[in-house]
Amino acid sequence: MKIKMAKAITNTGIVYIYASFNNTLVQVTDLAGNTIARLSGGQVTKHNRLKANPTIGMFLAKRLKEMIKDYNIDSLYVRIKGQTGSTGPGPGANAIVRTLTKEGFKVISISEITAVPRGGPKKKGGRRGRRV
Repeated sequence: MKIKMAKAITNTGIVYIYASFNNTLVQVTDLAGNTIARLSGGQVTKHNRLKANPTIGMFLAKRLKEMIKDYNIDSLYVRIKGQTGSTGPGPGANAIVRTLTKEGFKVISISEITAVPRGGPKKKGGRRGRRV
């Protein structure tokens, strides 16, 4: 007589990280896009200057783990977004990804989804330019 082992159901989530140089925002959704958890640097610290700090990013990831443990999520897609027109994502983004891997999550892929301006609006001045 064979005994069937109950297989634990595992889920996959998507982590959206918006890391500017002023704040760090994290949101976890399931694959359908339903929000599971949402955190920001201001919920962890009361100091405005520390909201984009890598240490605060580490605390965000640990609190995120506590919020999503009921959903049996063990693997994550990570999407990082920086400030538009900036040099890249802020300092808290790498700390969040590093801490999530240390906490036992399997990171399937990391992609950067920062919007890049191309061209922009029309310059004023007409066809022959602005005459000084």
